[in-house]
Amino acid sequence: MAVPKGRAKDPDYGVELLWRDRAGGQRAGLNLDRIVAAAVELADQEGLAGLSMRKVADRLGFTTMSLYRHVPGRDQLVDLMRDAAWGELPDEGELPGGPLPAGWRDALETCARQGWALHQRHPWLAEGRGTRHVPGPNGVANYERMLAVVAATGLPAVQVVAAVELVGRLIEAEALALVETVRTERDSGVSEEQWWSARDSLFARLDRFPTITALHEAGGFERPDPFEFGLGRVLDGIALLIQSCDESRDEKAVCQVCGNPIDQPPSGRPRSYCSRACQQRAYRQRQPS
Repeated sequence: MAVPKGRAKDPDYGVELLWRDRAGGQRAGLNLDRIVAAAVELADQEGLAGLSMRKVADRLGFTTMSLYRHVPGRDQLVDLMRDAAWGELPDEGELPGGPLPAGWRDALETCARQGWALHQRHPWLAEGRGTRHVPGPNGVANYERMLAVVAATGLPAVQVVAAVELVGRLIEAEALALVETVRTERDSGVSEEQWWSARDSLFARLDRFPTITALHEAGGFERPDPFEFGLGRVLDGIALLIQSCDESRDEKAVCQVCGNPIDQPPSGRPRSYCSRACQQRAYRQRQPS
């Protein structure tokens, strides 16, 4: 599939690439799927900083110009790579034990752990995120699945979206930390543990700080897995939000005059009286004798 002239930087053409019809398969030889697969392998080894059209072409044994017949440039290639990676997540029927667990918390936890495992396999997913990456069908399908899990709790729509995006940001934050660690270890040839173990000159100066010293002696810096700790706290917060929402629905307003329950309208100003008669009675009671 040759790139149409003049559309190399057109975001809508990026959408067409990502959402292209895959039913007919692709021709043998150089094709978009082979280019994307080679680019993913390269990024896994060198990160996005080491990704270039020339390196991908060399890996495939073709000229750089031949790649441009299939993909306009590096930015579109990265979007295709992201969606290909998201396509590694299992469908519900392929999950161990079948569909997602019952209950929003277990289901959302499963989705989050799958996303974290994916970022561990492909740390570059968290690099250069920005706000204008066009999503593909695999990424949108994962987003849809997480939204469906939280929407089933009955939270307001805006809170459903915010909760899912909060979980996504946790995954990306931990993935960015992983990217930095992998990059530094690759460039220096020294592991994170080895580097910090050699910082005796620093540790010798920390005993003047009593809180740090006490926490260290109590094992405070033998911290739990940061992703698991963070995920637990995020899910705790969502659970409290759901509980608060449920309690608000249960607290039905009562009429200020007769004490009967009030059926509130779905929108607009809330009512204080159950009927027009009670509203008029309250008005008369407020009038001076």
